[in-house]
Amino acid sequence: MDPRRIGVFGWGVVAPGASDVDAFRDALARPESWLTPFTGFGPSNFLVGEPAFDFADYKSWIDARFPPSRFGLLDRKFGGPSKFAIGAFIQALRQNPEIEAELRELREQAQVIVGGGLTDITTYDQIGRDLDRAQRRWNRFWAEPERNAALREHLAGTSDPSAPADPATVDALDQDDAQDAWRAHWAARSDGLASYLAALRKIERVDIEGDVDSAKAAVIKHKQRAARELRASWGAPEAPWDQVSASALWNIASTPSSQISMLGQITGMCFAPFAACSTFGFALKLGIEAIRRGEAKLVVLGATDPSPNPISVGTFYNARVLSHDGEVSKPLTGLRGTHVAGGSTIWIIGDLEHYLAKGWIPLGLEPVSVGITADADHIITPSKDGAVAAIRIAMAAARVQPSEIREFDMHATGTPGDHNEIQVLRELLPETCRFSARKGTFGHGMGAGAGWELTAQYLGHATGQYYPTTIEWEELHPEIRKVHGRFAFREGGPAAPGVVGKLSMGVGGVNACVISRSHR
Repeated sequence: MDPRRIGVFGWGVVAPGASDVDAFRDALARPESWLTPFTGFGPSNFLVGEPAFDFADYKSWIDARFPPSRFGLLDRKFGGPSKFAIGAFIQALRQNPEIEAELRELREQAQVIVGGGLTDITTYDQIGRDLDRAQRRWNRFWAEPERNAALREHLAGTSDPSAPADPATVDALDQDDAQDAWRAHWAARSDGLASYLAALRKIERVDIEGDVDSAKAAVIKHKQRAARELRASWGAPEAPWDQVSASALWNIASTPSSQISMLGQITGMCFAPFAACSTFGFALKLGIEAIRRGEAKLVVLGATDPSPNPISVGTFYNARVLSHDGEVSKPLTGLRGTHVAGGSTIWIIGDLEHYLAKGWIPLGLEPVSVGITADADHIITPSKDGAVAAIRIAMAAARVQPSEIREFDMHATGTPGDHNEIQVLRELLPETCRFSARKGTFGHGMGAGAGWELTAQYLGHATGQYYPTTIEWEELHPEIRKVHGRFAFREGGPAAPGVVGKLSMGVGGVNACVISRSHR
């Protein structure tokens, strides 16, 4: 018996140069890169994919369903990945007008599976910067001689052999670090700080008594007021622990999926898979399997990534996979590296036959199977065996032969790995298969990128046109031209109906291959 068929009934996109799926479709028709200069280090030679997004675009939708305070709370407390995912989810609800009510009414038979490739680096980076500034102020205050008997003794000639070097005695380039080390050392020995902490302990020892619900708020207010009065009596700066935003908790990895469940009032399983660049394929596989097992009728799935940040850009660069010459590094060409990008892709998939009977309209193509493997080999360099196995698993599950696959979208990051990938694909797929590579257009979204690429593949087939890429034949790397010659180039072309594939290869050696076909 054939497995239960799957349809895509809603989708939403937040991507570089495209704030929604309609803008995404329009931009795909132009063979241009959507990358822009990165300014996070000041002037530099990095290009990145900065998502086009304004959370205010979704205010009216949220205001129509929740108290007036809800939008402001979401805007204040949550970072880019959650907001991008919320925006893409709201877009997806608009594709078929009955989806929103159906997700609520299905209760446990509707699920949310939204993960990512990178967590909310931007939020945690800002929290870290704020904490560092607060810690410096704190140490400077308690390291002053008037609040520090140990330092006064040291300066009077009773030397502390464990004391770091006096900042005035070190080279100019090292003085900032030396000053920090000096202040941290003496703050830890401050008798003033010891007295302050003793008083603070007494404040914090107040227990909640009587009715818990009514007493809780009163105790918290009492502690906060007493702590403020203690700090004012010393003239001390705010303690560093008071400067750590609660956003560190609100923006954990599972937050985007949980926010979608709350906004959509979806009470089934809510889960956040993280499989680097293969996350979208993993989420799609989990969603397909939940529907085929009869555990769900609809699944909201996808991936979301933060905007490019100095940490993410610097990390990729020092992993030797990022281009830094101020020009677009196109896949399959110079192999100079990739470009960090942020945004989100959300799909809503469902039992195809069930919702066709309700008059719903499926989008794009029919996802048939997903093959998943792990290389178990290297943190950054994909293995041939893992990718080959993922493709073979997907083809076997879809019951298709290599000769049936007309088009195939590559992972292709513009690194030397492109050459290995094209060799892998040609071991399995015929020379008649057309390959596409799109990271020169919108960059490399760790989790969301594969979703952008799949959505582009599906949108192209829906219109009968395979969207152009940024690549021209003459630009292909000579070694790649030796292996294969049929690619999607700047001129685009008609989409071949039938079976198509998509490969993702993630950091850590995780692979996902998606096989899809035209609706029949």
